[in-house]
Order: sequence, then structure tokens, then C-alpha cells
Amino acid sequence: QQQQQQRRLQGPRQEAAEYYRDHRVPQRMEEALNALFPQRPADLYGELANYFSKFSKAPVICKLVGRKVLDGVGQPTLEVEIYCTVKNYEKRICSTVMSSHSQIPENALPETTEADEKERSDSVNTAVEWVNESLNTMLRDLKPTDQCTVDKMLGEYFTKKVEEKKEIQKQEEEAEATLALTSCTPSATALPGKKKAANPGKKVAVAERTIPPAEPVESVLCGSLAIGGTSLAIAKAGATISRIPLYLHVALLKCNQDSPKEITLPLPMVTLLNCEKISPSKLKLVKEVMLIPPVQLSLKQGIERVLDIQKEMMRLLEPPGKAPSPQVADSKKGRAHNTGKKAPPQALKRISHLGCLITGCDNLEQPLLLMQTACNNIGLELGTDMHLAINCAAHELMDYVKGKYEILTGTFKRPDEMVDMYVELINKFPFIIALIDPLRKEDRQQWNHICCALGSKCYLIAEDAATYISKLKIDQNINIPTCSGVVLKYINQTRVSDLIELTGLLDGQRHITILGSPDGESSDDSLVDLAVGLGARFIKLGGLSRGERVTKYNRLLAIEEELAKNRTLREANLEFIAFAEESQPEKQLSDVLPPPKQDLLPPQLSQPALQVHSLPAQLPENSTRT
Repeated sequence: QQQQQQRRLQGPRQEAAEYYRDHRVPQRMEEALNALFPQRPADLYGELANYFSKFSKAPVICKLVGRKVLDGVGQPTLEVEIYCTVKNYEKRICSTVMSSHSQIPENALPETTEADEKERSDSVNTAVEWVNESLNTMLRDLKPTDQCTVDKMLGEYFTKKVEEKKEIQKQEEEAEATLALTSCTPSATALPGKKKAANPGKKVAVAERTIPPAEPVESVLCGSLAIGGTSLAIAKAGATISRIPLYLHVALLKCNQDSPKEITLPLPMVTLLNCEKISPSKLKLVKEVMLIPPVQLSLKQGIERVLDIQKEMMRLLEPPGKAPSPQVADSKKGRAHNTGKKAPPQALKRISHLGCLITGCDNLEQPLLLMQTACNNIGLELGTDMHLAINCAAHELMDYVKGKYEILTGTFKRPDEMVDMYVELINKFPFIIALIDPLRKEDRQQWNHICCALGSKCYLIAEDAATYISKLKIDQNINIPTCSGVVLKYINQTRVSDLIELTGLLDGQRHITILGSPDGESSDDSLVDLAVGLGARFIKLGGLSRGERVTKYNRLLAIEEELAKNRTLREANLEFIAFAEESQPEKQLSDVLPPPKQDLLPPQLSQPALQVHSLPAQLPENSTRT
């Protein structure tokens, strides 16, 4: 009986021996024991686990989880979680929360705002469905480190959804046309002479013809958040699996896996004042007043200096006889929980959704002189110890009846007059080194003029004046004016690969890249890692008074500390681009993407020459170009 039992066990023993020999287990066990015995580690089994983990299979995606969460202003947005199979176990690797972005301006009608909020909620619900169903199945068993493959599949999936949407719209239009034909009666036909009697609209039509009409708002596919959220979550998972920071993972993707020897931190554009355009005050032109620390300072020193200025600004804005008690605005529309009497417009003490003080001014110079006073009071000089940037948000100012920008209540200027005004402003306040959206994107000729006039001493940046990242990357005849650089936002269907490709194109055209925080920011700090890894010149995160924004500044400070410790931190540099003095034809391609082949363009459409100017007063002699 004992012999029979031994014979029964003989087969499994031989199979087990062959199985372990095929996987070289005895050999590797002997190597591990020989290697660890001289070390005599305190945790022997832990070291054995570490040793054998080198031979385990690479983690693969096993599950995606999407859920509806709230962003920093209480709006719905998407969270994506990544689960991977790691050493035969399902393990949660990371998650990311997308920031919500609205194209609705501050002064929009309540009905428009409500419709936008409903549309956003529907889009998030659709995105959650995509992640939990289609994308979960599609990306299963892929390696999270294979970003290119994942992004390619996401792009193909999104393209299919766009085509499905177009087909549905086409069918609906055909059905409506059929219904209209069947219900059409002779009495409903308009008489030929009716249109000629519409004289009251003639004045409006003439006024609108003097300026290019506003372009239609970019359409956003319902559910597109799923694409951007999944791409970013996969990038974070790839970095986690590779045991490297996300910024280094992104830098390796951009540099084709060549590790950069040095990394430059983006300079922060810290919003200090938010000048409400819907406040009782007169000034409408300035939306944000931002501080940019000089390049000689470390990021930590720069943030500390900004905080000092902010404290002094709060003191200056405080109404006489009242203790500081900032209120928190409950939405980006500027409403606040008011517990006392309404303060004068120039001294509103609320915190906006951008994380900065809300105030109102009566003229263009008032916020600039206020900044000068705050700096002077604490012994700082604007232009040397700190620089300013202004977000004009000019697209929110156009009166299409008059064909002019309303820069102050009741004060209007034509696009050409706006250029002259900006030139005068920069000459009077040379510490302003950046203007964001000084004009609408439709005013291309004026963009060209302002770049020629101010490009050598001030960054002219397109934020709303730029289109979506996907359109910037795909279209060859993109509708964007000549500018110094573009504010990129990680929203909707944007993928990590899109950012990498576009920043490479911008670098090749010697334009600066700014990564910007959307209106509805979340507590996710991945945007900072993206900006560092992509080599952005600036990062626009808002102010220092809301948790979801301060989190990102803290992440930027942590990266600076890590790079300094590893001796891979390179000093930033400020360089301006001087555009040629020749005017650019209205239909000329933008400088943001490379122009078509020269033999396809007539001679008069060749690209204007660019010259680079540094900020000599602010740069040490040993500064290097970014």
C-alpha cells in the first residue's frame, strides 16, 4: 500500500520538479540565498520578496472605475480610478479627478448658466458610463506604461463617438425637414417683399460689419471628459508602476525615454486680484492681476514674497474701522455669503473661485497703482522684485452692436484703439510683462500689430483666443492669432499625448507654453507635474487662498525641493520674442503650428522673422536658456 501511494505521488513530483526547473526557481533560489546570507538582513523574507519581484510579470490594467464627484466650486466632474493586476492580485494604483471648464462668461444670463450646468452634468454622467463600460473593456490587459498605445485607442474611440453623434444629428435633421415639408401650407410662405421692410436692423448690421463676427462656440461632445480623465489616470498609473514621479514620467515620454539632465520649473502666475466685470465699479478690462516672481528667486522665496504682498493688499483694501474678514464667493459668478454691510466697490473683501481677492476699480490705472503701493509699503519694487501680468479677457468686453470693446462702463474702443491703449499702458507701466487675451481671437490684424509693437518687452498670450488642444493639433489652418504663446488647459478629450505633441510644436516655433488651471479646479495636483514634465514656461494656477489651488502650489514646492536635492534643477529664464514689423495678412497661418511647405505659399505669405530679447535687468550672468 505504501508503494502504491509513492507511485501515485511520483507523477506530481516529477511535474512539479519540471515546472520549477522550467522557471529556473531552484537556480534563482540558490542565487538569492547566496546573495542575502552575507547581508543577513533584519527582514529576510522581505528581502527575498524584493529579490523575486524582479522576475514577476509586468502589471497590467484589470479594471477602470469612473464616478461622479464634485470639483472646487461644487460642480460635477469625473474621477477615474485605475486597478492593475500586480503579482496575481488586483490592486488600486491611482485615481485622477478632472477639472471642469465652462465657456460661459461671467456676465452670462442666468438661463444660459443653468443650461450650461445641466449640459455639464449630462456630460459627466455619460463619461462615467464610458469609463465603467466601454473603456474598462477596451483597455483591459494593457500595460499602464504604454501611454502611446492607450492614447491611440482612446483617440480612435472618441472619433467613433463623434461620427455616431454626427449620424444621429443628420437623421434628426432629415426627420425635421420631412416634418416641415408635410406641415407646410401656402399661407405660411413668406412674401418676397417682407425682408426689405426690416429697416430697424440696418444700423446694427452696418455696425457689426466693421468687425469680424464672433466665431461659434467650440462644440463639446457629451462624455468627452472620459477620454482626458482616462489618459491622465493611465499616465499616473504608469509613473506609479515605474516608481518615478509623474513629471519625470511625462518628461521621459516627451524625450523618447531619454532622461533629462536638468529640469526647469515653470514660473507661477499667481492671481492676486480678481476685478469683477459684473461689479458696480466701472473697470471691465482687467479680469485678473497676477504676480510673477523674478527668476533669481527660488520658487519658495517667490511664493513667500507673493504672500507678503497679498497681506499688504488685504490691509489696503480693508475699509476703515473694520477687521479683516474675507468672504468666500460661492461660485464663479461672484455671489458671496454676506454677513454685514456691503463694502465700497474698491474694497470688496471676498475670495473668488480663483483663490484671490475680489475687488472693483474705476479706471485702468487704479489696480496697477494699488499694486505699486502694496509693494512699496513692504520695500519691494515692481519690475525688479516682482513682475505683473494682466488677464484682460477681452472676448467678454465686445459690444457687437457698436463694434467696440467696453473697457469701462460707457467707454468704448475700436480694436485699433485697443492696440494703442496697450502700447501706452506698457510704456507707462513697464513692470507688466504679460497680457493674456488683450483682444478677441477674431481681431487677427490687431493681434499682429500688438505683437510687433510690444512683443520684444511683453508676452502677448492667447488663452480664450486659442482653440481646443485637439483642434490646435489637427487643423493646419487653425483660427488663432499671432501671439507669443498659448495657455493650454487639460480638459475634455485632451490626452497626455496631445499635450506632448503640441508643446513640441510650440517649442519648435520658439513660442512659450503656459499650462492653465480651468475655472472649476479640483484638488488633483497632476497639472503641476504635467507642466514640469512638458517644460512649460509659466503655470497659471490662480491665487493662494483656496485649498484646491494651494494644493498645486504645494506640489510645485515639493518638486522644487526634490530637484534641488538631486541637483537637476535648472534656473528659469525670461526671453521675449520680437515680431517683424511687417503686417500679417488676415488669412496667414498662425505661428503656433509649423507653416506648410514654402513652395505652396505665395511669397507675400512667408512667415515674419522672429528675434529673441531677454529681460537683462532680471537675469544673472550665468543664466541658461530654457
